[in-house]
Amino acid sequence: MSDPGRPGEPTSNGGFLGTLDEGVRIALAAIRANSVRAGLTILGVAIGVAVVVTMAALITGIRSSVLEAFESSGPENLIVVRFDMTEVRIQINGSGRPPWWNKPEITPLEAERIARLPGVKEAVVDFDMNLTLSFQGRRVRGVQASGNSAGWPSYTIGEFVDGRNFIPAEVEQSRNVIVVSAPLATELFGTLDPIGKRIRVTTGRRGVNELFTVVGVFDVGENILGDVAQYFGIVPYSAGIKSLRGNTMFLGVLVVPEEGVSRAELQDQVIGLLRTMRGLGPGEENNFALIRSDQLVDLFNQLTGVFFIVMLALSSVGLMVGGVGVIGIMLISVTERTREIGVRKAVGATRREILWQFLVEAGVLTFLGGALGLAIGAAAAEGVEAMTPIPATIPIWSVAAALAMALLTGMLFGLLPAVRASRLDPVDALRYE
Repeated sequence: MSDPGRPGEPTSNGGFLGTLDEGVRIALAAIRANSVRAGLTILGVAIGVAVVVTMAALITGIRSSVLEAFESSGPENLIVVRFDMTEVRIQINGSGRPPWWNKPEITPLEAERIARLPGVKEAVVDFDMNLTLSFQGRRVRGVQASGNSAGWPSYTIGEFVDGRNFIPAEVEQSRNVIVVSAPLATELFGTLDPIGKRIRVTTGRRGVNELFTVVGVFDVGENILGDVAQYFGIVPYSAGIKSLRGNTMFLGVLVVPEEGVSRAELQDQVIGLLRTMRGLGPGEENNFALIRSDQLVDLFNQLTGVFFIVMLALSSVGLMVGGVGVIGIMLISVTERTREIGVRKAVGATRREILWQFLVEAGVLTFLGGALGLAIGAAAAEGVEAMTPIPATIPIWSVAAALAMALLTGMLFGLLPAVRASRLDPVDALRYE
């Protein structure tokens, strides 16, 4: 039986499927009758779902790009460092120097000895600097520079697009030569040929003011790491220490194994050498650390996992707003349809059928919000992929999770109005005007 004031809303006695079908029909009719009110509710849910889907696409894209970068640079590579940063824990109430402070620094001499090991193809000294580069009135501040051995290209994604790399002899002689990134070369030299040009390198903190000759231009290509640091320079580590007074506190050695040498064998060789050079006894712990590529990947996964949880918590605010809207619109709907509920109960509708009807109606509202949110999230992901090197693709699990969250929101927040509707006394409901 249908309410005379609401044509086209049949009452079904077909069990659960009939109640579900009827609830969907009534929900769509209610949305059409109250389009503005329902639209705001749907929009609130859509915003929350769109944030979840967009963040899932971004994190998935960033993770795949980072993993690709690690794979390209060599999954079997090792990094010899002063301490293992993947195991560092922040102590809020801590005082004094960190536990690793008294560990000796990694030295270029140790890197040279590691390079002579039979299982090592390259052992690249690496430490970071922040420079300002100038050429004929043009200045670029905040250039991320590194002091490296000549073998650094074997640990770096990309290729030379002009000039060459500095050679071992230039490293031994501490020559003031530099390789710059392609975007940095364009910024400094414009259309001029950068090779052979002398640029002024300064670091205000250490009072450095030196001339360096550009010998090469390196392009990292389309990858997320290159997009993060477009302006960078690479100098011989010896020149970085001598001329630029680079801070070697966090100097590391990037170790590339020979083909066919296992990671375990490589680790044993490096650990044995360093323990001998540092005079460590059998019972003493290593005062250095070896970091594998997969450890860095695990650390990245932990960081992105925390970030994703935070974003899920923030996006849940949007779903909460939508849920409050669901409560409001459903309570209004119950009030407006009190007489209809009384008629349905008078002709035999059970409390369970009434309950399911309004739960389904609430679920339809939030499901539509979820579908709209998916569309918005997909558009945002495509925009990110078009404008950045991040392959922001929406994972299937995020689609299922977003729709499930939307439906769950509708069911939970629609439960109170549905219970209220199911408990209405049919006699009182029929008298309602």
